[in-house]
This record gives sequence, structure tokens and C-alpha cells, in this order.
Amino acid sequence: MQEKLDSFTQNDYEIIDREVPYQGIFRMARYKIRYRLFKGGWSNVVLREVMERKSAAAVLPYDPILDKIIMVEQFRPGAISNPDGPWLLEIVAGVLDPGETQTEVAIREAKEEANCEVLDLYPIHEYFVSPGGSNEYLWTYCGRIDASQYAGGLFGLAEENEDIRTTCMSSDEAFALLKAGKIKTSPAIVALQWLQLNREWLRQLWLKN
Repeated sequence: MQEKLDSFTQNDYEIIDREVPYQGIFRMARYKIRYRLFKGGWSNVVLREVMERKSAAAVLPYDPILDKIIMVEQFRPGAISNPDGPWLLEIVAGVLDPGETQTEVAIREAKEEANCEVLDLYPIHEYFVSPGGSNEYLWTYCGRIDASQYAGGLFGLAEENEDIRTTCMSSDEAFALLKAGKIKTSPAIVALQWLQLNREWLRQLWLKN
């Protein structure tokens, strides 16, 4: 099985042409491309459109002493079709600016979006968010915080038209929302499922420090 998974490399596709019909906050690129087939030989030249955007980092703020997390809520135009409305419960996230590391972004965004200080970071996972149509790559973390004095509030950068409401809740409350299908973004789903599986040993790790 492993041999089959590793069979193709960067040498097994060919970009025939690439054009950029749209450039805004995101860039839409149109590729003419062909690639090797599992059965042997090459595919036809196919047309594929890719939304190109900066890589990003996301963090789930978590207090291991109080067993509480912070979630953010904001308007998302891509979720207009959501029956419950386009305001989604998410975890903190932001794109990498030139020269920034993933951890620097996670720490910065936690302050900007939720007004909380990250005391430690534990990596959860990194993945392509929607590779069928986007090149977005995301690093996710769990961030240790002190939520003992946290009262929530409204945050975000005015110059970026951010309107973010934060909520501090118990991990069990968040897991219940996840089970009920109320969490609809992949970074939040990945982070909460990871915490659900790893909460006990993570608490032991951080409570030692």
C-alpha cells in the first residue's frame, strides 16, 4: 500500500499553460494540465481553476486548568446558504504575511481576534483545506491560555472590517455543539475532534509546567 501511495511525485504532472483571469483579495488561476494515470499513461490535457490564496494558521485557545476554550463568531459570505445564517462559530485563524512563521500568526491572531495571550502552542495538524479548487494550506494548533479572567467581548481589526464576537465555554459544551452539527468549519472541527481525543494527556502535559 505504501509503495502505491508514494508512486507519484512532482515529476508526474505537466502544466501546459496558466493564466490569471481574476486578481483581488484572492487570485483565480486557470491551468491547462495533464498528469500520469494510476492505470498507466497520461491523462488528457484538462482545464482546472484554482483559487490561490496565502497559507494560514489557526489556533484553538484552551485553558487546561478550567477545561475551557474560546471560540469566535463572525459573518462569512461563503456561508450565505447556511440555514442558520452566515455567522459561524470558528477558531482563531489568520493568513501568513511575508516573513511570518505559522506560530507567530497563531499567537498574533489570538490577540487580535480574541484578546487572549497564548502561553504555549501544541501542533495539531496541517492540511490542504479544499484541494479540489483551492491551494490554501492550513496549520492548526491548540494554544494554552489562562481563561480565569476572560469575559469575552467584541474584537477584530477595524481597518480589516472585522466584527468578531468571542465566547468562552467548557470543552464539553463545545463538543456538544460539534456533535449537534453546529460547528461547520473544518479548522474548528479538526481542532475540537483532536482535543476530544487528546484532552486528558494534554492537560497533564500543560499542568506539569
